[in-house]
Amino acid sequence: MERPGPSEVTGSDASGPDPQLAVTMGFTGFGKKARTFDLEAMFEQTRRTAVERSRKTLEAREKEEEMNREKELRRQNEDIEPTSSGSNVVRDCSKSSPRDTSSSESEETSDSSDDELIGPPLPLKMVEEPVSHMEEEIIGPLPPPPFEEVEEDDDDDGDSEEEDNPVQKIPDSHEITLKHGTKTVSALGLDPSGARLVTGGYDYDVKFWDFAGMDASFKAFRSLQPCECHQIKSLQYSNTGDMILVVSGSSQAKVIDRDGFEVMECIKGDQYIVDMANTKGHTAMLHTGSWHPKIKGEFMTCSNDATVRTWEVENPRKQRSVFKPRTMQGKKVIPTTCTYSRDGNLIAAACQNGSIQIWDRNLTCGLMSGAVSAPGIRTSGPQAAKVERVNLTAVPAGQPR
Repeated sequence: MERPGPSEVTGSDASGPDPQLAVTMGFTGFGKKARTFDLEAMFEQTRRTAVERSRKTLEAREKEEEMNREKELRRQNEDIEPTSSGSNVVRDCSKSSPRDTSSSESEETSDSSDDELIGPPLPLKMVEEPVSHMEEEIIGPLPPPPFEEVEEDDDDDGDSEEEDNPVQKIPDSHEITLKHGTKTVSALGLDPSGARLVTGGYDYDVKFWDFAGMDASFKAFRSLQPCECHQIKSLQYSNTGDMILVVSGSSQAKVIDRDGFEVMECIKGDQYIVDMANTKGHTAMLHTGSWHPKIKGEFMTCSNDATVRTWEVENPRKQRSVFKPRTMQGKKVIPTTCTYSRDGNLIAAACQNGSIQIWDRNLTCGLMSGAVSAPGIRTSGPQAAKVERVNLTAVPAGQPR
């Protein structure tokens, strides 16, 4: 007996993997070939599938469109059939009349010819509508539709609104629109001659308008910001028209000339001093100002520091006099607006509590010398009335007050 050599293997070993190796490694599958893929064939198969699907979707869409078209044609034919049937009836009636007249020998045809209408065919509307409905129709012109009455009522309402509008009552002959800016216009000033206008707003700008030199563009000939980043609250020309008082949200009022160049600026007071009469100027935001009606270069301002101060253009470093509004209990009250009397001897200020306080101009520092309150105005509490404007008018002697 010969033993097989090491190079010889049995048939079972050649046909499958070694069982000992599978037991040692823990898994089988040794000796298998790697699977190969033909990418070009796969791409071609995918392309064909996509083309086939797109072709099927297009065919389905075409079928749907054809079905929709057929439905529309059927609907149109159904709508046309009733009208055509009515016209055919009229034609048959018109055609049958000569036939019936020609066959007048027979009694049956004579009876049918008597029932037929003689003359041209009736209109389609008269054929379709019953005779009873035609008898019930109104003879004469039709009544007006109801919506016309509503329109007339609307026109009457519009006319009444125009009559109530006070702007329509202004006897103006010409009208123009001046564009100051995109924000609120808070101040206007017209010079005594009426040739120039100055406007100020929340955009910090002051613009000058000259009506004599204005062209069709209606633009301002000058624009500036005299108070930098403070909103403009009041603009007023002097009696001579050569100066403009500018009151802004700051504590310092300014005076500029007709062309916008600065003439003077009021001094700012010391906010750490308790007695406002001992400061040289305002320490809080201004509200408004006013020129003296008689004396050139004198004006006054009121502020949130609860004072009313008079100034002179020649002396901008110190105020001329100080007036401190007070309540009946002696507490401070903020003035919201101020003005001179026509003769310039009295100064009046309207306060936040609804009171109007009056002083003698010749006083250098004065408390309340007179106070009035309009009837029906709440003068205390959180809803106290705020007076925005005040004006003094002298009553001649001999007239009732």
